[in-house]
Amino acid sequence: MPRFTTCCALTLALTTSPAGAKPASNQLDMCGMTPSFTEDFSDFKVTSRDLGTNANWIAHTPWNGDFGDARFTDPGPGGPFSTDHGMLHITARKTSGGWQSGLIAAGDGAGHGHGERYGYFEARMKLPPGPGTWPAFWLASLHRPGDRRPTIELDVIEYYGQSPATYHVTTHVWTHDKATEQHNGSTIVVRPETLVTEFHNYGVKVTPQTIGYYLDGLLVWQGPTPRDHVFPLIPMVDLALGSGFSIAQTPSPSVLDVKYVHVYALRPGAHCD
Repeated sequence: MPRFTTCCALTLALTTSPAGAKPASNQLDMCGMTPSFTEDFSDFKVTSRDLGTNANWIAHTPWNGDFGDARFTDPGPGGPFSTDHGMLHITARKTSGGWQSGLIAAGDGAGHGHGERYGYFEARMKLPPGPGTWPAFWLASLHRPGDRRPTIELDVIEYYGQSPATYHVTTHVWTHDKATEQHNGSTIVVRPETLVTEFHNYGVKVTPQTIGYYLDGLLVWQGPTPRDHVFPLIPMVDLALGSGFSIAQTPSPSVLDVKYVHVYALRPGAHCD
């Protein structure tokens, strides 16, 4: 993944506005947003490849393009997914056959899924410590099979465990011609270790004009919405390993804790004062 210059240092404290007050320019404004997909993991169901009537998630990317130095495995006994008290745990562990871990995607290769073209997407997570860990909350365009238009990818948080005082936000436009690809974003500086010792809200607000990335309700980076953005965006959460960094000292097991994933749709014609 590309690396970007530092944006800002954060205190990781959510600042709220008085009732009825208009949020400051760097605070999240949810005017015009309505819930469209709510996953609180109280009745979590994940399937292997295709969404059905009993599952909202699949255990691989919709395009079957897994990545990293740990194999993303299917749900089941001994698998990477577990829940308790309304929380999802994604566990990476070293086995006799190598490292295994997990990914969940709210869409499948047939074009079925839970996504929005414009709206707000948020996950509340606590990240695993240790070098070689590579957790992420991200969105990608949900294409119909055979559609070759560009894919939009939004990395709401991409974290590298050997750098505990930073994470990355990125807007990617993936095309079939590398010369026309676009990659824009920033490195966000935070207090060392706070992302692995505390839960935080990682969000992105997508409008026809801008894409803004948020940490605990505060804007950390914003850029223009690519003109190629035409498909619904589906949320994904994963605990990958590596990304070019050694996993020789990665703790086994390593666990990513996820309290929720929420998606809001932007209502057409909403009036926000």
